[in-house]
Amino acid sequence: MAGPAAKILVVDDEPGVRELVGLHLRHDGHAVIPAADGAEALRLFRRTRPDLVVLDLTLPGPGGLEVCRRIQSERRVPLIVLAARGNGEGGIAGLELGADDYVVKPFSPRELAARVRAVLRRSNTFTAGPAHGRTLDFGDLRLEPDTRKVTVRGGTPVTLTEREFDLLHHLASHPKRAHARAQLMKAVWGHAFPIDTRTITVHVRRLREKIEPDPARPRYIQTVWGVGYKFGGGQRE
Repeated sequence: MAGPAAKILVVDDEPGVRELVGLHLRHDGHAVIPAADGAEALRLFRRTRPDLVVLDLTLPGPGGLEVCRRIQSERRVPLIVLAARGNGEGGIAGLELGADDYVVKPFSPRELAARVRAVLRRSNTFTAGPAHGRTLDFGDLRLEPDTRKVTVRGGTPVTLTEREFDLLHHLASHPKRAHARAQLMKAVWGHAFPIDTRTITVHVRRLREKIEPDPARPRYIQTVWGVGYKFGGGQRE
């Protein structure tokens, strides 16, 4: 096993899925807390305070998206959602609510376990200490990696998810450089598994809504057509 063990809440109404996912996560040394529906998931989340949540979206009430919303409103925690094939929009909706990643069923348990490792490895809430690096100051936008603090105009603090901060920090650390979506996925998410490119698009849109003076005319995170994105350092092009 790579890295320390975590406490992981696995939520799925299919016993076979819970058992298979739990088997692979336990093989990595993690403690697994199974839940069969939304209500049980919320009870166990509050009682056990897991380090990460694996959450199926097709749950008996409350549904997966509602559980995701409640979890992220109560306490920021790394979260991977499981979406049914043909329901990629559900996975995107999960990302909009703050999930770190999503996997489409049927999935490879080994791939899910690898994604769990990647999310935990990148999670500030689970690693031994915060990310380190020099403060990045772009006038109205300031990033402090040691505390993972971001402020905008007049020092107003901005609340970002772990993945949003990692993406912003990676882009801002390489200003003017164009990054393909696949490169960003590998650098920020820690894996290169095939994934819907809308994952990056959703996180960029959320970041723009939080840090840009005018999200429709971004100064910081700029689109490079046919490639991906770059950090403009606050200058529109």
